[in-house]
Amino acid sequence: MDNFETFSIPSVSGNGIVYLVGAGPGDPELLTLRAARLLSEADVIVHDGLVSADILAMAPPTTKKISVAKQRSRHSMAQEEINALLIAEARKGHKVVRLKGGDPFIFGRGGEESSDCVKAGIQVEVVPGISAALGCAAQAKMPLTHRDASSVVSFVAGQCKGLSDQNWSGLAGKGRTLVIYMGVANAESIVEKLIADGASPDIPVAVLENGTRNNFRALQTLLTDLGDLVRRENIKSPALLVVGEVARYGDAEDKFREYAQMAGVEF
Repeated sequence: MDNFETFSIPSVSGNGIVYLVGAGPGDPELLTLRAARLLSEADVIVHDGLVSADILAMAPPTTKKISVAKQRSRHSMAQEEINALLIAEARKGHKVVRLKGGDPFIFGRGGEESSDCVKAGIQVEVVPGISAALGCAAQAKMPLTHRDASSVVSFVAGQCKGLSDQNWSGLAGKGRTLVIYMGVANAESIVEKLIADGASPDIPVAVLENGTRNNFRALQTLLTDLGDLVRRENIKSPALLVVGEVARYGDAEDKFREYAQMAGVEF
């Protein structure tokens, strides 16, 4: 027996629980019924900066609300501190809602938070939300798949460490849709990377800004013009990039054609 390690399963602490809840892309009416109910019952809400005030207002005034907003690759709390906060609040016996924009498990670090809570013996439940890609594309009436345009969809993060070292070959091209989260600030680098990895410079791209909110914009251009479009139109996060033929569908304004006409270029 001396050759074997002894493992113990941590006991669940107190009666607290952590819910990892997807708040969707912004519109409160896109919350699931379960998410709305949990907000009304929460003792503590730990929320991201992209969660709208309208959604937070659904919680009772007595609910403790803690912002862990992230700005330009910087959290007001480090991820490890957020994980520890969730554990500490649950150990007090609280019902904790970790409220995230979109879906907790799509670029939301929900996996890290869930794992740390489980290791600490904290009960965890995950409540999915409408991811930004689905909500923004729906508002723009832009199908991410289409029999005539795309049968494959890929999601990537455009703002992360080692972007230039990632292999995006084959993700954007004929019959494919590539959705890039958090890509506006790195638009120029993303254009260079996609072209270097084999994407055509004239593949259509849509920029979906402030999805499901009142100030939503859907703009279309070509890949080679993406960086210039972001500057010309002063596009800000939150915004998604949709690369592929599906970008020609829906309500997106054709800004490349408009710009070419203004510049006197035949197109």
